[in-house]
Amino acid sequence: MEGSTNTFKRVEKESLDRYHFPPQEILEGKEAIDLRKQALHRATSLGNLHKHKVLIRFFDDQGAKEVYTTIWAITDNKVLLKAGRLIPVHRIFSVVIGYAS
Repeated sequence: MEGSTNTFKRVEKESLDRYHFPPQEILEGKEAIDLRKQALHRATSLGNLHKHKVLIRFFDDQGAKEVYTTIWAITDNKVLLKAGRLIPVHRIFSVVIGYAS
């Protein structure tokens, strides 16, 4: 798994527009991808119902990053955050629900 031992650098959601996301899937195996999809759906529901923030760990072309934010919506390919910020689903390593900043 790409960079699984890296430390994730905290970034602000406002900076997401500056990152470049390669087309390769970050996770290996159908089970890991399915678990990510489930976590994203749960996080989206919590965000919409309770304005609950989650920690999204992802990889751009420079390495491991994380953002603490509310997920507003998801598609098959993208996660939509406040102010139109996007993260491609295939670059999300994990979604931590219940994280306190």
